This record gives sequence, C-alpha cells and structure tokens, in this order.
Amino acid sequence: MTEPGDPRGTRWGARRFSLRGRVTLLAAACVAGAVALVSIGAYMVVRSNLYQQLDDSLLARAQAAANSPQVQTELRQVPGAFLASADLQIGQLNAAPDVQHAVMTYPLSSSPPPFGQDELAVANGDSPESLRTDFRSDSRVVALPTGHGEAIVLAQSMGPTKRTLNELALVLFLIGGAGILVAAAAGTAVARTGLRPVDRLTSAAERVARTGDLRPIPVSGDDELARLTQTFNTMLGTVADSQERQRQLVADAGHELRTPLTSLRTNLELLLAASKPGAPPLRDEDRVDIIADISGQLDELTQLIGDLVELARQDEPRERFERVELLEVVERALDRARRRAGEINFDVSLQPWVLTGDNSSLERAVLNLLDNAVKFSPPDATVWVRLYPLGDGTAVVEVADAGPGIAEEDLPKVFDRFYRSSEARTLPGSGLGLAIVKHAAERHGGAVYASQAPEGGALMTIRLPGAPG
Repeated sequence: MTEPGDPRGTRWGARRFSLRGRVTLLAAACVAGAVALVSIGAYMVVRSNLYQQLDDSLLARAQAAANSPQVQTELRQVPGAFLASADLQIGQLNAAPDVQHAVMTYPLSSSPPPFGQDELAVANGDSPESLRTDFRSDSRVVALPTGHGEAIVLAQSMGPTKRTLNELALVLFLIGGAGILVAAAAGTAVARTGLRPVDRLTSAAERVARTGDLRPIPVSGDDELARLTQTFNTMLGTVADSQERQRQLVADAGHELRTPLTSLRTNLELLLAASKPGAPPLRDEDRVDIIADISGQLDELTQLIGDLVELARQDEPRERFERVELLEVVERALDRARRRAGEINFDVSLQPWVLTGDNSSLERAVLNLLDNAVKFSPPDATVWVRLYPLGDGTAVVEVADAGPGIAEEDLPKVFDRFYRSSEARTLPGSGLGLAIVKHAAERHGGAVYASQAPEGGALMTIRLPGAPG
C-alpha cells in the first residue's frame, strides 16, 4: 500500500493510465461504439424484415386457404388447404357465443391451432381479420372469415425465425468482438509509432536533466510531433548558446579582472612592505603614484563589475517591456553625458519615435555611445547626435565623434565583449560598453553598426523598430 502523497503511487498511476494506454482504450471504445450501433441497427432491421415476411407469408397462405375449394372428408366438407399444411397448424373455427363452445375442425395429422376471442370475433363476423402472437405456443396466429359463422385459423411457429435471429446476433457479436480486438491492436501500434518521438523527447529531457548533454534529437517526418521535436531542439540550442555565452563571459571577465587585481595586489604589497619596521621608506612621489594607481584600478573594477551586472540584467524576460519615447530616452542620456563631457559640445537633432521596450536599457545603450564618442573626441570638439526615421518602420540613433576613427579591420569587432582596439587600450574602460549597446539593440529587435563618420571620426548607429511618436 502507498500513502496518498507517496510518489511511487503517482508514478504507478501514471504508468497505469499512460498516454499509449489511453489512445488504445479510445480507439477500442470508438470502434466498440460504432460496431454496437451498426450491429444493433442491422439486427433490428433484419428482425423487423423477418417478422414482416413471416406475417406477409402467413396472411397470404391464410387468404389462399380461405379461398381454396371445399373437399369432402368423413362426410364433412373442409377447405382443401387442410391437405397441404405440413408446416402450419390450420383449422376451421365454427362460431359460438364464447370460446368454450366454439368448435375447431383441423387435420387429424396435426394439432389444432390456438384460438381465442380475436379469432372468435372473426368467425362471428365482428372483425374482418385477426393477426396476433400467441406466447403460450410461441407462434403467430392469423384468422380470416370463410363463410357465415366460420373462420379459418392458421398458426406458424416463430422458432425458425428466432433461431435465425439468434444466429445473426452471434455472428454480429463475434465480428464486432473481432473488430474491437483489431482496433485495440491497431490503436496500440499507432500509439507506439506515433508516440515514439515523445519517448525520444522524454529520454532527451531526462538525459539533459541527468547529464547536462544538450545534443539535438534526430527529427523524422513532418508531422506535429516532428515540429515538436524541432522546437525542442531549438530550445536545446538556445540553452546551449546561453551556456556558451555564460562560459565565455566568465572566461573573458576572469581574464579582464586578472590584470587590475594583479596590479592592485602588487601596489598593496609595496605599501605594506614599506610600512614594516626597518623597511626603507617610500618617497612621497612614489606613494602618491601608488595610491593614484590603486584608485584608478578600483574605478576600473567598479565599472567592469557594473557593466557585467548590466549585461546580466538585460537577459530579463520581454514581459517587462513598456511604451518607450525614444526621444526622451536620448535626451536623458544627453543630460547625463553633458555633465561629464567637459569641453565637448553636442550637435543634436531629434525626431519623435515610439517603441515597446525597456527605458533604462535603451538609455544605458545611448549613454554608452555618447561616452564612447566623448572619450575619443579631442577638447572643444563636437559630437553629432541624430534621431530620425528611415521610412521602413525603423528609426536610427546616430552618434558621430571627431576622434581618429576606427580602422577597417576593427569595424566588425568593436561590439564584441572585451574587444579594445589598439588606440583604445591605453584609455579607461571595461571593453563592455559597446557590447551592452549591441545586446540592448538586439533585445529590442534592432541592430547596431559601426562606420566612419563623414568628418573623419567614428559613426555608431542603433537601428530600432517602432512608429513615429
């Protein structure tokens, strides 16, 4: 026995009522219902026809007997049909006030047919004919008048008809039972074949949960289950890509963190060694340089950790998206960029644009482009900022600087994580700013581009879908 909450009982119940078993039972039940309806209908139609044929035949023979010539036998006249009625009970009923006084004349070689008030009414002229079932003798009885005060009565056993119906019922039952068994076998085969992809999916899910192996499942056919397998493979590919990105991010972050941490450790060890008793003191200039170096490395670590957190936060589900006024997003980013841009000027031209997305993510992306342009622009230079629609359901945010530009071989790589061109290696930064821009654009269904500005600097572009504001 298992308790109600025992998982063993749940698993046993799941196996007992598995999908394969339900498909088999459904197929068998459908066929059983169809066979039962067809068999009952066929039986009722045949039964009605057989009994109708029995009645028609009995009435026809009774009419023939009533119209047959009289013959003399034992000084009495009786219908000639008495001489050809081997499969019937036939007799001539003479009228009387009641059944007890009625006289039935019948052939000596057979038994008299049953009669009652219905037949007596025909003999008395009160009814033109009578047709009924006599349950005591299990026969159909018909009576027709043959003259004044007389009626001929015929009775035929329903035994042969019932035997035929019983044989028909047995045949229908056997054929129906065989059909149900065949349907159950066919349902089992169909369920086993049709659910094989589901079994593969189940095995693959169990394999992923057990081993973390994200290999795709072979797809065969083009039905719904094949599409389900393809969807599952797509999900596995997405999970594999996500894991690979996570591993690459951790590896890149570890590589980038190693340099400032090593430098911090070296500088701290120098400060600690100089503070020990008997150690030669550091010059004031060296101490100031070490402290400034430590401060700069801490700032670099802080920015790097912040960018890593931003990249992780941008993987949040799209359900948090809302209506975004892109013009307002760019203006907020410009306000923040101006406060730390120093002597850099901004030439701004913005047109309204609306999309569905994450305000903070898009603002951080635009701010990263502005900070990047400020970093590479010389003092008193101008950074050009443009927001305008392209007329194809998208708009672009363009940020151009007055710096040295980007080498042709670096253009395809500037949005990669931790990639820094040779000109940027000596400048502060984590190497994640443009990667955050690319991630934000792609998350909103857009794209990013890097090219040379007409004035000679770098031109960074974000292209986003939406509608005019």
